[in-house]
Amino acid sequence: MDSVFSNVVRAPEDPILGVTVAYNNDPSPAKLNLGVGAYRTEEGKPLVLDVVRRAEQQLVNDPSRVKEYIPIAGLADFNKLSAKLILGADSPAIQESRVATIQCLSGTGSLRVGAEFLKKHYHQSVIFIPKPTWGNHPKVFNLAGLSVEYYRYYDPATRGLDFQGLVEDLGAAPSGAIVLLHACAHNPTGVDPTSEQWEQIRQLVRSKSLLPFFDSAYQGFASGSLDTDAHSVRTFVADGGECLIAQSYAKNMGLYGERVGALSIVCKSADVASKVESQVKLVVRPMYSSPPIHGASIVATILKSSDMFNDWTIELKGMADRIISMRHQLFEALQAKGTPGDWSHIIKQIGMFTFTGLNKEQVAFMTKEYHIYMTSDGRISMAGLSTKTVPHLVEAIHAAVTRVA
Repeated sequence: MDSVFSNVVRAPEDPILGVTVAYNNDPSPAKLNLGVGAYRTEEGKPLVLDVVRRAEQQLVNDPSRVKEYIPIAGLADFNKLSAKLILGADSPAIQESRVATIQCLSGTGSLRVGAEFLKKHYHQSVIFIPKPTWGNHPKVFNLAGLSVEYYRYYDPATRGLDFQGLVEDLGAAPSGAIVLLHACAHNPTGVDPTSEQWEQIRQLVRSKSLLPFFDSAYQGFASGSLDTDAHSVRTFVADGGECLIAQSYAKNMGLYGERVGALSIVCKSADVASKVESQVKLVVRPMYSSPPIHGASIVATILKSSDMFNDWTIELKGMADRIISMRHQLFEALQAKGTPGDWSHIIKQIGMFTFTGLNKEQVAFMTKEYHIYMTSDGRISMAGLSTKTVPHLVEAIHAAVTRVA
């Protein structure tokens, strides 16, 4: 008998996760996975931070801890400390209780909950997102019922920011439109505005009454400094205007599989913030009822203890510094090899990813001939590289650039 689901067609592989599937199926000992957005050690292994192990041990050893449901909004300590981490300890918005923060399922969950809230309670349902952006962004916003438009962001000619295009497109956006901004370490390009450009973007956004929605997936992971990487968000909050911020602890604490994040909505007054929080809880309740306890407890334990917090910042800077060092090694090796083209964008870009400028055909060639896996847009994860794999990658890039148009 036919299944009632026999008309269901097989969905295509997720373009990013599909890279890992193909990599896992490749028997070659020389294979290299530069597709996945997760940190790897110099030995190519996943890393659990020492401070995370210590926090977990502390939680496990506490006999008073139970597994009861936590509130819809999540752990109060976690929320308070997350807002403080992104906005700064002395933020007037926090001091005036103008921030509604809700624990969510990492960055993706925070974006989705924020998008569902906006669809129901905000007067505009169009969101402008950068072109290109993380592949999941348009899907998250579309499914929440928002209509997605793009603003220019990346200039393939310079492999840098198309600032003029960005300003023109946001300038032409309808008044009140939502605009998605990557707080730092833009994914997939690794190209960020300068602080002067951020200030111009802020003035433009405020003059057009656009509503900024920040995606902060890499605080501390880009530059190695938590404060530097929060600069863009803090300049917007400092002007007293409203905004939304999605935070993730996947990268900066290595808590990928714990799904820990937060959505903060900065409002004009404490009264509005309290009403906003009450409505965000109504989005969460029928979606997943309440968030998980473990990951958020790890984060709260670390952020609460000055010793653990300091140890975390040291480990975090270690990860960021290794990625920066990989950028320099790759750039220098390409120069030494005499690979045609200007590769300086590799050291100008920041964060986990580099947008190499390689085209689809060159990427396919590198996968087929050199067993190097990356997304077809030429994005590579610098965190997947190591000193011993740089020469193999350089060989492949050199061959691709000289042999494939």
